[in-house]
Amino acid sequence: MGNLGELSPYEARDAAGFVESMRQLKERSGLTYRQLEERAARNGDVLARSTLADILRRTSLPRPDVLAAFVRACGDGQRVGAWLDARDRIAAGIALPATAPDPEADASAEAGSQPEAQPRPEASTVPRPRRTKVRTVALATSLMVLPLALVAWALLPDDSADPGAPTAPATASRTPADGWVTIRPARTPDLCLTDGRDRDGAYASAVAVQLPCARATVPRTYLEPVGEGMYRIQWHHPQEGRGCLTVMSTGPVKGLLEPRNDCARATLFLLQPTAADSTGSFLLRPANSSRCTGIADDDTTEGAEATEERCTGAADQRFLIRAG
Repeated sequence: MGNLGELSPYEARDAAGFVESMRQLKERSGLTYRQLEERAARNGDVLARSTLADILRRTSLPRPDVLAAFVRACGDGQRVGAWLDARDRIAAGIALPATAPDPEADASAEAGSQPEAQPRPEASTVPRPRRTKVRTVALATSLMVLPLALVAWALLPDDSADPGAPTAPATASRTPADGWVTIRPARTPDLCLTDGRDRDGAYASAVAVQLPCARATVPRTYLEPVGEGMYRIQWHHPQEGRGCLTVMSTGPVKGLLEPRNDCARATLFLLQPTAADSTGSFLLRPANSSRCTGIADDDTTEGAEATEERCTGAADQRFLIRAG
């Protein structure tokens, strides 16, 4: 296996150059696509070899979760943060420094007098969160797309003529944290949206329900920005892999939210800041409708399902989104 540390992700100046760096990383790892897929699975990641082969043939940036899984599988897990940082700098159009930073030196500075070679933490069952400096770039990107999001909300057909329905102020500048998050009903912040079963037992698969956050550690929730103020809500499960919340349009639990493996067809959500309280809450509005996500029957108890419903501005439709 080649010396992975000699390959810096900061050498790339554009998306094509970044993918070329990924190809070099794979070559230096000495691993086949199948071996990378198997190593990713052992790390608790999902990295289909067909997906990876397609990414390395193209000249566009990969998704952050795929990049992190790839870097870890190649054996460069100690520098996942550097790869994600370099990727996000290119995505945000931020010029890279003429002299590439040394991620290992940065890590040593952060750790004080710790030795240069650090033991790798125990493998997580899900992709790991980015470092703080990556989060800064992601937030800057989110701020740039907010005006487009407000335009999208304004163009949505309005079937929620209820005078109590909230509207975002024209000057709203608040954006949710992206990346690893928890989503909590604002009036019951000790509860988190996570997987469960509908209380009537009408559906055999998982749906989104509210449960105590202390017990809702699996799956982890990842908020993926997809442009124009819209997001996918991903769930990462150590056994089931990744699923994206999708509003069910038919069946016995129509309107409930189900995690589905086909994220390309998952529901996109507009996260609309509310002015109804001082908690910094958001409405979760499916982008393909003018409705809102709320809690079934306005319920505050454990196990109550998240559901699509008419926007009313009620407390059960306001959610806190916290990095974590």
